Amino acid sequence: MKKIFTTLVLVAAFAAVGFAQPRAIGGRLGVSEEFSYQHSITDMMYVDLTAGVGPLWSTWGAVDVNASFDWSFNIKGIWNWFVGPTAGVGFGYGTAYRYYSNSPYYNSPYYDGPYMPFRLNVGGQIGFEWQFNIPLNLTVDWRPTVNVMSFTNPYYKHWTGLYNFGVGLRYRFH
Repeated sequence: MKKIFTTLVLVAAFAAVGFAQPRAIGGRLGVSEEFSYQHSITDMMYVDLTAGVGPLWSTWGAVDVNASFDWSFNIKGIWNWFVGPTAGVGFGYGTAYRYYSNSPYYNSPYYDGPYMPFRLNVGGQIGFEWQFNIPLNLTVDWRPTVNVMSFTNPYYKHWTGLYNFGVGLRYRFH
């Protein structure tokens, strides 16, 4: 899985460098470790695509791909804030996604079906951005998401990213 993720990151990085400007590539650390690619539509709008794996430190995790359409507003000088809708798909792994007939949750009213690691989610993103004099951005954001279609664990069924706070660092191409 690490080889596949590394290959995807490298392909996306080289593709991002090859396109016309303005764009940004980088990473985001939060609930998962993500590669990020931003593409400006106008001075105030951009699309942010992320691909991530995580959390690697837990008994559950996912491989996720998310897209957000963000509007950016200047606060003062190098400070901006942004907000927009997100959508994503993911595939879960780990013990939190597995239920068997001998599971204590099998007869629970929350248990409503077989193991389903695939999920589809929607949500939003809001955050702050610092644009340094060098071509780097530092972001702090919150990206809560709700599962539209998800796995059947009663604790993780609907809210996949209620606590999805993150810090990102991106290199801007101008």
